[in-house]
Amino acid sequence: MYRTDQDRPVSFSKRDRLVHELSRQIHAGVLTRGDQLPAEHELAQRFEVSRGTVRSALSELQRRELITTQTGVGSFVTFDGVELDQTVGWATALTRSGFDVRAELLDIEKATDQELSTRFGVEEFVAVRRLRRDRAAGPVSYEVSLLPASGELADLPQRGLVDDSLTATLAAAGLRAARGEQWISTEPLTAHTAELLERREGELFLRAARTSTDSTGGLVEHVISLLDPARFQFHLTFGTA
Repeated sequence: MYRTDQDRPVSFSKRDRLVHELSRQIHAGVLTRGDQLPAEHELAQRFEVSRGTVRSALSELQRRELITTQTGVGSFVTFDGVELDQTVGWATALTRSGFDVRAELLDIEKATDQELSTRFGVEEFVAVRRLRRDRAAGPVSYEVSLLPASGELADLPQRGLVDDSLTATLAAAGLRAARGEQWISTEPLTAHTAELLERREGELFLRAARTSTDSTGGLVEHVISLLDPARFQFHLTFGTA
């Protein structure tokens, strides 16, 4: 419940409450992809609202791409997403969320990036290229991580990742992210990335550019990820509770 400037209570409408409750169940996994929602009359009775309110709520859920409605058949959940804790890395977060995903290390090599060098005063980087593959659906993401080629990371191309994990490798090198920024856009797949991701050249993927820094502002990791838009979405919250 929110309050106006005049401190009068403002309540959600019946339609908003129904949208909130059904979307909550979908995001929480109570209703999963492919599940059919109860019929309109059943929802109306359960939530003590009119069928018109139910239809309006279902229309909003469809607009949010959480369900699809087939005339004469019913409404079905299409959302299969769960929140991912990025602090533990994509592969670990996906696995913990119930996805059968494995990371494939493509290569590790020295690299340069003039923009990052100017920004952070780092002359050389280590590029770690990885592919995320769902055992059932195939590749779902491709990423290139740039790390400062200094200290314990200088010989990373020769010795490889710690426990096959970039997160563990950064921790072993004493690099811990304290803050960062992320930019989201779309990018058509090139012939090279399309081949890796087993898609068509020119197909649009989400492009996430994420830069993490330590408590002193030093570079920890700069990673570019190409993400299957059918499997990933980004949710931003703001304001206070």
